[in-house]
Amino acid sequence: MKKLLLTLCAIASFTIVYGQTISSSSHSTTGYVKSDGTIENSSHSTKGYIKSNGTIENSSHSTIGYIKDNGTIENSSHSTVGYVKDNGTVENSSHSTIGYVKSDGTVENSSHSTIGHASGVKKEWAAVVFFFFEF
Repeated sequence: MKKLLLTLCAIASFTIVYGQTISSSSHSTTGYVKSDGTIENSSHSTKGYIKSNGTIENSSHSTIGYIKDNGTIENSSHSTVGYVKDNGTVENSSHSTIGYVKSDGTVENSSHSTIGHASGVKKEWAAVVFFFFEF
């Protein structure tokens, strides 16, 4: 029982430290989103941050955008660049659908072709990583 508990704690610690994996459509790892919002590439170099208040920063901590509570995504000038709906639909600023973030973490383009995976990542964060900002 102690070994099982120790193993589960080790797995949980690994997940907390390294976060959730961002992968391509072929499941090759392209990066990570840590639980604190740190965005890393596949080599674990920090590429950006998503703060708890919704501020999106690049690796130099310069603000590049915002995630609003209603799912609106804005650039650094507070101009709307897109929306993430409650059902995972991702829209551009003109409300045209550009993709989907499914509940299982599958990320699809507007034609429903899988472009990646972000299991365990908040749908707004996945949309920011895949559709709105280059990290």
